Amino acid sequence: MSNGAILGMCNPLLDISAEVPTELLKKYDVSLNNAILAEEKHVPLYEELVNDYPVQYIAGGATQNSIRVAQWMLQIPGSTYYFGAIGADKYGEILETCAIEDGVQVIYQKNPSVPTGTCAVLINGGERSLVANLAAANTFSSAHLKIPEAESAIAKASIFYISGFFLTVSVDAILELGRHAVTENKIFCMNLSAPFLIQFFGDQMAATTPYTDFVFGNESEAAAYGAAKGYGTDLAEIALKLAAQPKASGTRPRVVVFTQGSDRTIVASMGKVTEYPVDPLPTELLVDTNGAGDAFVGGFLAMLLLNKSLDECVRAGHFAARTIIQRSGCTFPKECSFV
Repeated sequence: MSNGAILGMCNPLLDISAEVPTELLKKYDVSLNNAILAEEKHVPLYEELVNDYPVQYIAGGATQNSIRVAQWMLQIPGSTYYFGAIGADKYGEILETCAIEDGVQVIYQKNPSVPTGTCAVLINGGERSLVANLAAANTFSSAHLKIPEAESAIAKASIFYISGFFLTVSVDAILELGRHAVTENKIFCMNLSAPFLIQFFGDQMAATTPYTDFVFGNESEAAAYGAAKGYGTDLAEIALKLAAQPKASGTRPRVVVFTQGSDRTIVASMGKVTEYPVDPLPTELLVDTNGAGDAFVGGFLAMLLLNKSLDECVRAGHFAARTIIQRSGCTFPKECSFV
């Protein structure tokens, strides 16, 4: 039986996903295996996608993906909660319905004056590029943490997970949950999420990192972090140095987890690095990599909630990611076959 629940907080976005040619990537100046916030030049992209390509609408947002996957892996009702801001519109209804159908207890802050956020997911050769238009997600305020339903969820949660994308929205809310986790001896986790956050939101990241018990990232984020901090280019070394940074809570050592797609996953803690090989997936089975990192975190956190070993957490993460990349978007079968 699980111990408490996992609470995620971040930007709920409706993914508008399509297979696109390289020309479209060039037209909007976006690169594969990257995530950015939409600028003025990206505004026409969303309409062009919907008008010119067969699109799929999928409930997204990095943390919401992870929480949906964790709930699927656990198969225990009431194991997950999610906070974020949406608009009072059709896209918001789709997001809410999808999360509820997946068993996640969503406690959204609803803003009737701003549309629900969207994310263009551009798939090319199995790789993905994300362009997020936060819209309503950007209006989340820490006041939402004070409503009774949110306070109840925070009290029940034993693990908190927030992606780095939320650093652009509400550092106050992140710090509030971080302080709660320290006071109540709960587990607090974050994700580096994208190179641009490390490059342009370094101060916000530095303010929240002391609260982290677990930090996740992929190889490009790890490399960007190493460059920003002067930690060199060796990912294992970068992981060790991040793990050794000062912590607000001395009750448990920080664990840093770097995924590298089909290459080995690096786990660093207490001056030691362990590498976990990833079972290769035949190329013909790969549909798209969108949500692979989110799914890894979801699988990992599910086992963490069940007090499993780090080895088991990584195995579950690999299982979840492998499942998701064989499907379109961050979706999964009804039953979970992980044993």
